[in-house]
Amino acid sequence: MEKLEGTADEVRASGRRVGEDISEGASNIKNVASAEIKNLIADVEDLVARIADLKDADVARVRNRVLRAVGSAKESLASAKESLVDSADNLRRQAQRAATTADDYVHDSPWQAVGIAALVGALVGILATRRS
Repeated sequence: MEKLEGTADEVRASGRRVGEDISEGASNIKNVASAEIKNLIADVEDLVARIADLKDADVARVRNRVLRAVGSAKESLASAKESLVDSADNLRRQAQRAATTADDYVHDSPWQAVGIAALVGALVGILATRRS
């Protein structure tokens, strides 16, 4: 019976780790995307500053278009950040639900959970030895 409780604890811990990994991955994606977009905006603003002293009408027209595009990009960045946060929250909730469901299943059907864990372990072992 102790081994069964240990297996249930391992399944719960695995579920928690999966949830944490998903949350961390979504956060990393959000941070990288945000940093890249900020770098792009900074580069464009630097370019606009460098051509600010030029008086040619075509340059002035291009500069104004770029400034409008930067403003639009900042709005898009804010929208993308919000979307990524919502996605990360949604993934976190789904992972928590999956972990809770797995935990409930292990409590309701411990022997079946042990059998499934053994089967998955055997499959992973077979696949690992084939790749070697």
